[in-house]
Amino acid sequence: MNSTLGYGFAVLGLSASILGALGGTYALATKRLHLLRPVRQWAWLVLVAGIGAFVVMEVALFQRDYTVDYVQRVGSSATPPLYNFAALWSALEGSIILWVLLLAGYISAMLIKFRDRSDDPLFGWALVVMLAISAFFFGLMTGPANPFVPALVPVGFEGPGPNPLLQNHILVAFHPPMLYMGYVGFSVPFSFATAALITGRVGEGWLIETRRWTVAAWGFLTIGIVLGAWWSYEVLGWGGYWAWDPVENASLLPWLTGTAYLHSVMVQERRGMLRVWNLSLLCATFSLTILGTFLTRSGVIDSVHAFADGAVGPWLLVFFGVVAGGSIGLIAWRGDELRSPGAIDSPLSREASFLANNLIFGALAFVILLGTVFPLLAEAWNDTRLTIGRPYFDSLGRPIAFVMLFLMASAPVLPWRKASTELLSQRLYWPAVAAVMAMFVAVMLGARGFYPVLTFGLGGFAAGAALRQVILASRRQGWRGLVGRTNGGMIVHIGVVLIAVGVASSEAYKTDRSATLLPGQSVTVENHEFTYLELRADQNDRRQRIYAEILIDGEDVYTPAQTRYLQSGMVVPTPSVRPGFTEDLFLVLDTTPENPEGPIRLRIIVRPMISWLWTGGALMGIGSILAIFPGKRRRGTEAVSAVLVGAASG
Repeated sequence: MNSTLGYGFAVLGLSASILGALGGTYALATKRLHLLRPVRQWAWLVLVAGIGAFVVMEVALFQRDYTVDYVQRVGSSATPPLYNFAALWSALEGSIILWVLLLAGYISAMLIKFRDRSDDPLFGWALVVMLAISAFFFGLMTGPANPFVPALVPVGFEGPGPNPLLQNHILVAFHPPMLYMGYVGFSVPFSFATAALITGRVGEGWLIETRRWTVAAWGFLTIGIVLGAWWSYEVLGWGGYWAWDPVENASLLPWLTGTAYLHSVMVQERRGMLRVWNLSLLCATFSLTILGTFLTRSGVIDSVHAFADGAVGPWLLVFFGVVAGGSIGLIAWRGDELRSPGAIDSPLSREASFLANNLIFGALAFVILLGTVFPLLAEAWNDTRLTIGRPYFDSLGRPIAFVMLFLMASAPVLPWRKASTELLSQRLYWPAVAAVMAMFVAVMLGARGFYPVLTFGLGGFAAGAALRQVILASRRQGWRGLVGRTNGGMIVHIGVVLIAVGVASSEAYKTDRSATLLPGQSVTVENHEFTYLELRADQNDRRQRIYAEILIDGEDVYTPAQTRYLQSGMVVPTPSVRPGFTEDLFLVLDTTPENPEGPIRLRIIVRPMISWLWTGGALMGIGSILAIFPGKRRRGTEAVSAVLVGAASG
């Protein structure tokens, strides 16, 4: 029943997407714009299909309906409700359901937002592009990634449940959906950019339509990446949060190009410049989300984040080629109309700083893309398996990150067109003071090493510039000074600084020790005493856990464990972390004795200031929310812009 009903919803979504895209294309190509209105009905059916497929699969998971092959592979009667719910996106086919659900949600949000623009060709072509994307992913659901394949149920069958790594932390319910909200969200500005190229309306009107959509997608992707790093830190037992894993890189690439776009788009809005660059960045961002989807779901890489099944790999690669190639073709077609009317007047200007910022983001994205994709190309070319590890990314990424921090400080204080040296020195005075103070305090507290101290200095420089902007805005407008793209962006900058300082401190001053302890024995690491009390065990119908009780500094007991999941037989370490503002104490039970009275092998990791990463991520999320809403001084200009855009589309 669930197999038939779910597949029916998938077919409905595919049919509605295709008919809507074809109907919209016909209406726009023949200029019979009144025929666009029925296309909206097809688009609403896409939402019905997406919700229907999602609900049917969740019902099948909670019913433990093993007549559905997907439930046989990820379902289990022993799985707790939260992880059973999240099992929908724990494997390839279910993740496609989540993708089409979110895509259908974005399409419906567009229908509501632009409900008065049914006959506008710009919106019409954007809707056609969204429906074409929807048709592709519904096509995966009805073909190579069908989650509703029926299955025979052996007598007494009991499913294995999700991968053990996907059912031992609450973040499994938040990280993937947030990441997908960012990935899928970039389809909205991409569709409007494509529509602008098709219609020839390549001015600044489409930017106004999509600014908040882009900020929202970027914010979701940012939060998703930070939550993924936190999840990795809390779950995998290695004491780290970022390993330059190909799938981690795949999520970072669209974030970098999306960040570059959010900066350079302000130059186009203000000066009418960088039109080709902005369109290229936006198309590259969406293309990279498809590339990231390919890397995650094709099976071409080995990763704790990647799905093993590669059935959809060729289809995703072809779709990536169509998106990238089509974007390049459209930009080349409109090349003459995309020429900018203005030019950069001075290197000491905000637009010049934003352009430099873009080049830095582009360089970092290229470095990461090369390091991620080159091993795959080498293996495909001559069957040679290469590994590009952390030294490559760190050595090339570190100097780029330092330049980025410097530009974060200088760009906000620069005026448009041209700045005098006197004005620049005046505006950079307090940020420079903050930089010197940050380095002085860091050295006084024991910071050593060129790169960490430089990070503290540049972080203070960038944070000082951002705080200067926020304070000035708050003085003029009160608490409303925090709202708006510019000031929300400054909150994001402060969050980036916290992350940069947290990364520098936690990596440069990390302590990693292993100790073999008998019950009652203690070891001291970085002025903290760790006493092994005893080894204990507990078990339920899902897993068996052996854990050590570790007394830290004579105060609190923490319990690092080895957890064996009964259905799969897989054993995973379960770390125990004592978080703190200045440092985290991270405990991993490496080995357990057969005799409870025997010695254990305990790994102790002290990571200074790592909590600053999560705090910085939270600030970036808050700043994204503030940037979505218009500032007080922008409300009037945006209202006028909306009238002009409406008049142009009429």
